[in-house]
Amino acid sequence: MWKEGTIGIPKPDGGYKAVHYWIKVYEEGSQFGINGGKISKLMLKLDGEIIANYDRGWDVEPATKEANLALCILLNEHN
Repeated sequence: MWKEGTIGIPKPDGGYKAVHYWIKVYEEGSQFGINGGKISKLMLKLDGEIIANYDRGWDVEPATKEANLALCILLNEHN
């Protein structure tokens, strides 16, 4: 099942940065999921730029604080 949404990542000076996400989640984990989990496809965008992309393997690994925090939230919620 595809899911889409936005995660607010707190900024040091107050406010939030909006990370938009798309994920494909299955009911059971698999070898193709992130860490063997249920998310087999994921895209994270910040200000229109792809900051992480996973399609049964990492195409763009999360390299920013915002990408890592959003990934942790999604893995915690859906994996």
